[in-house]
Amino acid sequence: MPEPTSWQKSSYCGSGDSCIHVSADPTGQVRLTESADPAPVILSAPRTAFAALLRAAKESPNRA
Repeated sequence: MPEPTSWQKSSYCGSGDSCIHVSADPTGQVRLTESADPAPVILSAPRTAFAALLRAAKESPNRA
């Protein structure tokens, strides 16, 4: 599995170990990891699938 080139921290993240980091690897997979344990990738998906996930989350009536 190719390594992501760089990780970006969520703009909603404050300080501490409760942050989500996102990156794209050279094959176009988007990956998520968390600050508390950044070694394992917790989600990996093609860019189109990740974009659909974000779109659905933004359009959800239950969005906080």
